[in-house]
Amino acid sequence: MPVNEAAALEEQHYILAPSDLPAERDFVLKQNDTFALFDRFGDLDSNSRGGEGLYEQGTRFLSCLKLKFANGRPLLLSSTVRRDNVLLGADLTNPDVYFEDRIFLHRGALHIYRSQFLWDQHLHQRIHIRNYSSAQTDISLTIEFRADYADIFEVRGTKREQRGMLLDPETGDGEVILGYIGRDSVMRRTVIRSATPPQVTYPGSMHYTLRLGPGEERCLDLSVSCRIGDSEPKPADYVHALSRATNAAEGAEHLMSPISGSNERFNSWLERSRTDLGMLLTANPEGLYPYAGVPWYATPFGRDGIITALECLWTAPAIARGVLGFLSAAQATEVSPAQDAEPGKILHEARDGEMAALGEIPFRRYYGSVDSTPLYLILAGEYFRRTGDLSFIRSIWPNLQRAIEWIDRYGDLDGDGFVEYQRKSENGLVQQGWKDSQDSVFHSDGRLAQGPIALCEVQGYVYAAKLEMAAVAATMGDHDTAQRLMQDAHTLQVKFDEAFWSDEIGMYALALDGEKRRCEVRTSNAGHCLFTGIATPKRAALVADHLSNERFCSGWGIRTVADSEARYNPMSYHNGSVWPHDNALIAAGFARYRMTHRAAKVLTGLFEVAREFDFNRLPELFCGFPRRPGKGPTLYPVACSPQAWAAAAAFYLLQSSIGLHIDARSSRITLVRPVLPEFLEQLSIRDIRVNGSTVDLLLFRSGNAVAVTVGRRTGNNVDVVVLQ
Repeated sequence: MPVNEAAALEEQHYILAPSDLPAERDFVLKQNDTFALFDRFGDLDSNSRGGEGLYEQGTRFLSCLKLKFANGRPLLLSSTVRRDNVLLGADLTNPDVYFEDRIFLHRGALHIYRSQFLWDQHLHQRIHIRNYSSAQTDISLTIEFRADYADIFEVRGTKREQRGMLLDPETGDGEVILGYIGRDSVMRRTVIRSATPPQVTYPGSMHYTLRLGPGEERCLDLSVSCRIGDSEPKPADYVHALSRATNAAEGAEHLMSPISGSNERFNSWLERSRTDLGMLLTANPEGLYPYAGVPWYATPFGRDGIITALECLWTAPAIARGVLGFLSAAQATEVSPAQDAEPGKILHEARDGEMAALGEIPFRRYYGSVDSTPLYLILAGEYFRRTGDLSFIRSIWPNLQRAIEWIDRYGDLDGDGFVEYQRKSENGLVQQGWKDSQDSVFHSDGRLAQGPIALCEVQGYVYAAKLEMAAVAATMGDHDTAQRLMQDAHTLQVKFDEAFWSDEIGMYALALDGEKRRCEVRTSNAGHCLFTGIATPKRAALVADHLSNERFCSGWGIRTVADSEARYNPMSYHNGSVWPHDNALIAAGFARYRMTHRAAKVLTGLFEVAREFDFNRLPELFCGFPRRPGKGPTLYPVACSPQAWAAAAAFYLLQSSIGLHIDARSSRITLVRPVLPEFLEQLSIRDIRVNGSTVDLLLFRSGNAVAVTVGRRTGNNVDVVVLQ
């Protein structure tokens, strides 16, 4: 494909970064398929910051929700999201209020606490006002609102030639209904309802006049309901809805084993990672699924969900079960070029908005990722090892078999033994590995590679997938299949080493292009070959040396591309930036080859990154500029934050550093060459659940080694083994 054609195609799905990016980050709330982006005041205003709004299933149901005091903006004292990610609170006060050139109300006379949360397709807001002045005070408050019903892809920057029809607002006593009929013939409505009737209600605002005596307090409760078609979300008052939202967050907290260390900043990072992951989990009929990230990817992604589940499998196996269940149900059953789908292939992305329903974007059910299918098989094998849940594996065994068949029948496009990709959908993704920007696969001179493209890490995924499925097949008594898959994996490993190793760069090549020429570029993709075990020990050591040197390491993390390569750019999406999940997979690869000291260094770098960002939160990615004294890491302008596989990276990095393996089939917990990073003197992991038993582990420094002791234990059928 010519470069200009590929660039034009990529532009269809490009996320535009405005030239006036805000100095502060948005506050994010999410609950199931509803999410919202607010500013520091707790306002939504897409005119000020384009992404702000209240969204439901890929559509913006509110593009403005602003609080005004005496026709102006209140003063901000402070604002934050509660530790559990449920509630956004903003402390506000009044500015000086003048009447006939005299101060009528002095600044700071009133305290306004504005709290908001999401529950069951509703945004709930409470405005609590207290008069701290010594005089009776009349207060004028206005709440302004509007809804543009923009599809999330419009918000990202995609232009539409036609849109649906906005309906005339309906007003009642303390209620306004905004509406839109999309070109998909679906009615979408936003119902704004005030529990305290305002004095005046207009189509775009509600106005309140309150009289407060000295020390008197009042509350105004507002709810915003997102309705699609005939749906009627159940109403609930502020107090009961908040109680339910809090209880749900506490339930998600119990999915993971409690982890704490001797460093409080480290504990804060783990806590933030856990609560972010809990917020991104979405209930589906098959179980919990981690939506990829807010705002652009608040939907199921196959690759993202699988990697997120792998990263926290040791501490939260229920997430892996939900991911496997959902992806099995969504597995492709027929050939559909428009969806880049073939039988057995695993989902790339699912979207529910108007543009997806109309086919204006191909992502309603889209299968254009080459790696989701082997990663799905890896997750299934790892889940079985972690839990011993054979009954569940039996229930999805037909899906697993179809995924294996997809690899052999459809994945290898030219019969050379490697899995390649070539876009079939006219509107689909050009690049279909995890680095899916159009310029991410190139030759040493910078020329873009032409397909079909075989990525190095994908061959590793296939290798690991076949070994995992061989083990599952053997357990189920299908020894012929097990033997065949093991032989396939061995053959692939030999062919891979011959075809992908490059003496020129001292690493595995990024890819083979359509003419089987190596893309001899030093990239982080080679680190995934350590994660899967396809690399020979000698090659693994050489790759690890490269990934640990200053060409790759920014001082904060491992870059996606070494700074010596033609297309290196520390500000690019995939050609020089740093991705936490990428680093976590590489660290897992280090640990596989018993290089836990290297894994601990990666953990240290990303912990120090988390300390520099708001809320101790790792974003989707950040720029790959070298670390400089006194300067923190540089944000990528449109990175999702929170992002599921960035949040879960903390747990995988920790697992890799301490060399932790859990095998429920043999009732054994093994720690191989455990290393504590320099900032941790000790680490406690409680309630590791294996086969109905629980084990507490305490790790601490003992001279130059790390000692491991078993604390509280319930049940006696789990062994703990430490290998140095």
